[in-house]
Amino acid sequence: MNVLVIAPHRDDEIIGVGGTLLKRKAAGDRVTVCVVTAREGMELPPGTQRIHQEMKEAHAFCRFDEYIGFPFWANNLENFPRGELNKAFYDAIVKTQPEEVYLPFWGDMQKDHQITTEAAMVALREKYDHPVKRIYAYETLSETGISLPTENNAFIPNVFEDITDYLEDKKKALGFYKSQVHPFPDLRSPETVEALARVRGATVNVKAAEAFMLIRETK
Repeated sequence: MNVLVIAPHRDDEIIGVGGTLLKRKAAGDRVTVCVVTAREGMELPPGTQRIHQEMKEAHAFCRFDEYIGFPFWANNLENFPRGELNKAFYDAIVKTQPEEVYLPFWGDMQKDHQITTEAAMVALREKYDHPVKRIYAYETLSETGISLPTENNAFIPNVFEDITDYLEDKKKALGFYKSQVHPFPDLRSPETVEALARVRGATVNVKAAEAFMLIRETK
């Protein structure tokens, strides 16, 4: 199976879907990570160079198969023409031919997350010739659950992936993002990542899980 995770920023893929992606790799699936604000094709500022190197080390540890970087940059997606964004996602989906796609939750605080999901869903419309069977929204610590408290911004999971055997490696993968990980009680700390996995796991009577909202499934 081909799996595509779309991350607005480097590290979102590990925070939100890291355990599931490790599990997919162990099952023999092909995993592609698409980073939307990668600034690909241009000179990276020092801070972005650092996190890009951290990403490469994390992806090598996880044995992900492919990385796709878009030429957009963080905190600026709303200033790019929608047609450019939509086409970038469409081209990535055509290239990777995924059967399973993971998107950030549309109610996240960060506008990059919202725009990412909206543009991706345009490219994922059923009218297009692609093999996508399942689309999920993932939660991202420090972005999900801290926006305005409205019903539209509430992350209500209905799919749980048992990552009991992959939680420790998820934490190790996140550890490569040294510039993004902070001491507890920061939301992007290993302790918080584990705490959320334990709570999500207890919800379905397993030791650790990642939770998702099913957007669409085609049988």
